[in-house]
Amino acid sequence: MNTVISKDGTTIAYDKFGSGKPLILIDGALCYRSFGPMPKLAPLLAKHFTVFTYDRRGRGDSSDTIRYAPEREVEDLEALITEAGGSAYVFGISSGAGLALRAAESKLNISKLALYEPPYVIGKKGNQTPPDHIKQLNTMIGSGRRSDAVKYFMVDMVGAPAIAAFIMRLLPMWKKFKAIAHTLPYDAAIMGDWCVPIEKISSITIPTLIAGGEKSPATLRNAVQLVADALPNRTLRVLKGQSHNVNTEVLASMLTDFFRQQ
Repeated sequence: MNTVISKDGTTIAYDKFGSGKPLILIDGALCYRSFGPMPKLAPLLAKHFTVFTYDRRGRGDSSDTIRYAPEREVEDLEALITEAGGSAYVFGISSGAGLALRAAESKLNISKLALYEPPYVIGKKGNQTPPDHIKQLNTMIGSGRRSDAVKYFMVDMVGAPAIAAFIMRLLPMWKKFKAIAHTLPYDAAIMGDWCVPIEKISSITIPTLIAGGEKSPATLRNAVQLVADALPNRTLRVLKGQSHNVNTEVLASMLTDFFRQQ
């Protein structure tokens, strides 16, 4: 494990693999560098790149501050880019893709950007994110109801079937979800009103890959298309047979091809 200090003094823990041009991977909600897609994805990409996986603030071995703002997570990424040599490729998945877009909008020194299914909800019917969702999450977490917060995030915000959340509560992963439930409001803050920020995205001129799964819900597929339409320098990929829970080998192949292109 390595660490870097962010602008506000937060310690960000990271691991580094492989050799070649630096590539930083950004997790989505309820994941960190030892849990989620990155532990399987990083070794595949490390065959071609120097891969950085890190614990977003408040997760794993990274520290935190009391007053949160999405700008602090952009600064965390900036510290990692500096540690990587001053410039890096960046890949973000789910709400991590939302964070990656914020970083690119902030003009961090990202040479290429890749995104997988940022979870915007424009056009979603029957499951609009509750307007007070951050307050609801903070209330549950503040009263020690971490399981309720995770369930609320999955069912009321993301739109997963209640039965799926019930089944997952019986699995070992639920304990890990509960451990970082306090960071769910962070992901919610990063996603803002959960609508595609078209005007901001249109200012991103670096080469950007935006991808989604053929079998993902229509809401996510529509969001991917809207992001692609707004990006002036984009490559759009729809992965056959894939969903939001994308196969890491398929994902690694796509990312390797994109980042190695001249």
